[in-house]
Amino acid sequence: MPKMKTHRGAAKRVRKTGTGKLKRMRANKSHILTKKTQKRKRRLRKPDLVSGGDAKRLHKLLPYG
Repeated sequence: MPKMKTHRGAAKRVRKTGTGKLKRMRANKSHILTKKTQKRKRRLRKPDLVSGGDAKRLHKLLPYG
């Protein structure tokens, strides 16, 4: 059976941490930033871990996942 190809869309959005969890950046930081508070924009800068159900699905799309 041939090797599984990496789902490139998922690979560009998610990275694996040292412990094997999946890390992603938060949404809502690209435009319409004037009405968002500084505190909210600062929080959006930080990466977030992928939730359990989504992580399970992403592991199938990413051979390294």
